[in-house]
Amino acid sequence: MSIKFGMIGGGVMGEALLSRLIAQQIYPAEEILVSDPQLHRRDFLAQQYGVQVTADNRAVAASNVLLLAVKPQVFEAVVADLADDERAESPPLVISIMAGVSLSQLEAAFSLSGAIRAMPNTPATVGAGMTALARGKHATNHHLEEAKAIFQAVGEVVEVPESLMDAVTGLSGSGPGYVAIMVEALTDGGVAAGLPRAIASSLALQTVLGTAQLLHESGLHPAELKDRVTSPGGTTIAGIAQLERSGFRSALIEAVVAASRRSQELGK
Repeated sequence: MSIKFGMIGGGVMGEALLSRLIAQQIYPAEEILVSDPQLHRRDFLAQQYGVQVTADNRAVAASNVLLLAVKPQVFEAVVADLADDERAESPPLVISIMAGVSLSQLEAAFSLSGAIRAMPNTPATVGAGMTALARGKHATNHHLEEAKAIFQAVGEVVEVPESLMDAVTGLSGSGPGYVAIMVEALTDGGVAAGLPRAIASSLALQTVLGTAQLLHESGLHPAELKDRVTSPGGTTIAGIAQLERSGFRSALIEAVVAASRRSQELGK
């Protein structure tokens, strides 16, 4: 049977994609081949999802879609494994989720293939991710739609030019870390105000989840929602005034800019 979807690297993000691609019947398990150097990961993925597994990267390269889900440090080793592989008659669509590996590097390594860079974030592991896609010069509209279908299995997808991928990294890529700190701080604030920690944690987490869902489903601008929940001389405006005095807004802005700048540095 032909392999429609091949994946090199069976780690956390790769497994998240794998599980949802199968669950949503985008690819049948029997048409998926995963290459991973660790025997225990191969055994686990085969038993858990019913996919084919191998330690030979060259076997995976014969697929219609090739997903590179490895650390960027091993990119050159993967390319070396595939260097002698002949794929001229039917080159795969190559999708990379490796941070810092550019489209020009992918196209140099896979000269006959359409190449797409993808930047998913960690909420993709629970199907609530945000993925940005940037396509190379040989990637067709069909390639892009196929990549979108893959990452829509784990959340939402946008297309951006590659020049904006560092900014994407600074915002949605690193953003879960910022939000986690915010939830932790809200919880600590609740404890400081007298709440038991377990209750404070539940209140903080659901407040963030619910507010994000409200903004998403209503289409309200964040400023409009903020205005709706503040009343003259009330509690919310008192809290917001303290956030402004403490530089909360500018701290988040600078965090995104700093992370974007660091992404640029790592990509050089």
